[in-house]
Amino acid sequence: MSFDRRGGGPARAGALLLLSVLLAGLALPASAALSRAQVDALAQRNLRAVEAAVAELAATGEPRARVVLEALGDGRLARTAEGRALLRETEGGTLRDPLDGTEVDVTSVREIRVSNRIRRALAAALAELSLGDPDASVRLVAARQFLSAPESSLLGALERAREGEADGRVAVALDQAIAATILADDDRPEQDRLAAIADLEEAGTAAARSRLLAADFAVDSRLDLRRREAVMVIDRILERWAIAQNLWYGLSMGSVLLLAALGLAITFGVMRVINMAHGEMIMLGAYTTYVTQQLFRELAPEFFGASLLLALPLAFAVAGATGMLIERTVIRRLYGRPLETLLATWGISLILQQLVRTIFGASNRPVEAVDWMAGAFQLGQLTITWNRLWILCFALAVVAAVAAVLRRTPLGLQIRAVTQNRAMAEEMGIRSERVDMVTFGLGSGIAGIAGVALSQIENVSPNLGQAYIIDSFMVIVFGGVGNLLGTLCGAMALGLANKFVEPALGAVAAKVLVLAFIIGFIQFRPQGLFPQRGRVVD
Repeated sequence: MSFDRRGGGPARAGALLLLSVLLAGLALPASAALSRAQVDALAQRNLRAVEAAVAELAATGEPRARVVLEALGDGRLARTAEGRALLRETEGGTLRDPLDGTEVDVTSVREIRVSNRIRRALAAALAELSLGDPDASVRLVAARQFLSAPESSLLGALERAREGEADGRVAVALDQAIAATILADDDRPEQDRLAAIADLEEAGTAAARSRLLAADFAVDSRLDLRRREAVMVIDRILERWAIAQNLWYGLSMGSVLLLAALGLAITFGVMRVINMAHGEMIMLGAYTTYVTQQLFRELAPEFFGASLLLALPLAFAVAGATGMLIERTVIRRLYGRPLETLLATWGISLILQQLVRTIFGASNRPVEAVDWMAGAFQLGQLTITWNRLWILCFALAVVAAVAAVLRRTPLGLQIRAVTQNRAMAEEMGIRSERVDMVTFGLGSGIAGIAGVALSQIENVSPNLGQAYIIDSFMVIVFGGVGNLLGTLCGAMALGLANKFVEPALGAVAAKVLVLAFIIGFIQFRPQGLFPQRGRVVD
């Protein structure tokens, strides 16, 4: 049979029939939506009928079904004289239609009361709805809740959810929840409960360990002995994950120290200036980020995610210009007098702090984490936050960029020449004063972009940079003055040392111990891990 192009005949009738069948097929999923009859069935007086209505609503999987069932459990579902079910917002509040939310004017209603049997049916229905939610994060939370509070009546819902689960994290959580539910059921055969213990042992999580410890077994029974063995295995697994977590925390802290110390390593390595205002360059970068975000909120809120990318060059420019101004007006007059440069830059730091307080106030300023730096993800049992991961990658990228500048550009060649032998560099025609100014600006600019990164994990306040100045000097002295590789290794080593010592001794004692180690290390190797090489190195 062919289509009749003239618009008539059996061909057109067949085409219309086929089109109607297709449209009917597309409309089939709408039958799963809530109907008034399904909702009003909850207002029946027959408890068995209400229980069946609860299960029927849960089977639809509709988000509105959850609202109706939660209202039934909370006592916010009312019944009219005609047997219609209505939602009450609050006690004595407005009545609304459960389907479309429109307000209903009814003079007399009665609360629909539920029995313990209905409550159990509601718990199972809500569990099934949570486990069938389209959002994987909702399903994950629900599965973890069932793991922490197993209920034997919900085992069927968990098993059905597991059969159709495609998300790997949710599937693992459901497996653990099923094992915990079987373990908590005293009526299950011993063999099933032993298998559940094995499943929880294989999971190796803290939640699985808690469920094993919460299980009630006869002392020294077969189940109890197997449970003890599983707990010991999980303890060893958790110890290894704790070491990995501390390793990540150490690398994360090391990346922060690297960003804070990198600019100081350049200025101190070239000019031997003890710059106590370096922390304020970090602070200026953080406040530049705050101002940039405020402008984006007012002028282009739809592009707010790009505010951090624009803040990077702006912070570099602001801090770099400030650094060059300080070098030209104050520091150039104090070369060769390190104690006086220390006192002068300390005074400058106080001036900058007070200036920021005058402009922005003494309270912390909110810097919002952009979407692509917010949240965290799980790597096994390792929790990694996106902001720390991005900061680690950013710190390594900055080190690579600085190394490229120092080794691949004429400016880098001049900086290295002045660092190794200032007098010889001047004899070769290099203007050391200009190199000093540019180097100080470069180091200050790097501190500014460090402030951009730190604004994502620290409170932006006038005292932001003070928390990092001492640690920055420790990194430089330990790694080797003026050596980028030494700064990188020193920052990571100090970050790891702090995070591995802190759990045993506490944060303050850990810093004291690390400081004592560095002092002792310098006594035997005063030039640091990677000393500078040259004919004349001060």
